[in-house]
Amino acid sequence: MNLFGGTIQTLEKSLAYSTAKNRTIANNIANVDTPHFKSKNVVFKDVMADTMSGSIQNKRTHPQHFTFQKNIDQSYVVKENKNTMYNHNGNNVDVDHEMAELAKNQLYYQAVVDRLNGKFSSLEKVIRGGS
Repeated sequence: MNLFGGTIQTLEKSLAYSTAKNRTIANNIANVDTPHFKSKNVVFKDVMADTMSGSIQNKRTHPQHFTFQKNIDQSYVVKENKNTMYNHNGNNVDVDHEMAELAKNQLYYQAVVDRLNGKFSSLEKVIRGGS
């Protein structure tokens, strides 16, 4: 029996994605002056498109509905940006862009944590008998 209908697992994957993105952005900023360093980006959309081209688990509400399923282990990949060069030394890290992405990612992470806290708060309320 799945207590939250997969919500906790989805939030867990979202936190893993955000953590990986934060780690990647920090690595990019740390290597801003490293010659020939190519920035990296954590990508979710490409993985989602690849997953959707395969099959995922569906809920059947009618016996004539098709069944299909596929397990999703990781919801993101880290890709290297090879096609750009911003500095004369071959480095392509744009600090302003990275800082903007970091701020965006922090907001996303906080939103996911708030939602997860809400789920656990609801569970705690039920366990305590609604008071």
